[in-house]
Amino acid sequence: MNVLIVCSGNFPDPERNFNIHQAFINDQMEALNKYHNVNFDIYLIKGKGITGYFSNIIKLRRKIKNGDYDLVHAHFNLSGLVSLAAGSIPVVITFHGSDINKWIMNILSSFTSLWADHVIFVSDNLFRKAFIKTSNHSIIPCGVDFDLFYPEHQSEARKAEGMDNGSKYILFSSSFNIKVKNYSLARRAMERLGESIVLLELKDRTRDQVRTLINACDVLLMTSFNEGSPQVIKEAMACNCPIVSTDVGDVKEVTGNTEGCYIITYRPGDVSEKIKQALAFGKPTSGREKIRHLDNRIIAGKVFDVYKKVLKI
Repeated sequence: MNVLIVCSGNFPDPERNFNIHQAFINDQMEALNKYHNVNFDIYLIKGKGITGYFSNIIKLRRKIKNGDYDLVHAHFNLSGLVSLAAGSIPVVITFHGSDINKWIMNILSSFTSLWADHVIFVSDNLFRKAFIKTSNHSIIPCGVDFDLFYPEHQSEARKAEGMDNGSKYILFSSSFNIKVKNYSLARRAMERLGESIVLLELKDRTRDQVRTLINACDVLLMTSFNEGSPQVIKEAMACNCPIVSTDVGDVKEVTGNTEGCYIITYRPGDVSEKIKQALAFGKPTSGREKIRHLDNRIIAGKVFDVYKKVLKI
């Protein structure tokens, strides 16, 4: 089976940095290739906004025409819309969060889903938000590579990162400058904790480096306004790292009743208090065992079933 992935390439040196900036897509592709012999090619969209995306239609149409593809798997709504406009082969679209959580994008995604052969929502919460709900959908979160994300000794991880073994470190879930990640709340909470606790930014890391940094830190902190199915939460669970997060996407479902994981409100005092509790927990969680169902081996099988259903094989 030959599949063309269509997604945004609007990041520095996209061909080289695809596995960093589109890590969740890359990991899924590798699992599908490894366990189901699916071959992939990638079309990276260059250009922002509807006009920028639509400028890719002719190029994408040419690539589809000249390639031997069975279907297109587009990630996010605008990539899906461009894919539908570009060719006559089946199109599967995965909605990841921003294409549903923003109401204008939700409208666009809802109508786009009417023309797609199949749509995937990464969480049930995301599907419930969709203005138009089609029958040709599946709820399939992005999986975790358990061979890549696993617990490491904190002292060894800190040595690799050049971190002080005597300090406490909180890992922020993303870049500080991404508005939806709500860094200002994290900063206000940290001000209540004092300078002895360090907040680190997760940005521009390879997959191995992400794992090492998670294992080096005492707590993963997410203060986002909204999410779809945040990958870093699942990766932290796979590394048995304590988690403090707002109730966004499927975080509550993923963390469940795991000891050492805490759901917060948007009050700085609550955030700082839950961070204190997570630090006091002071040991690895049982997160890895709680998310075995999200192993990429299992998730890849579900996506492969969608491909077969669309292709009627």
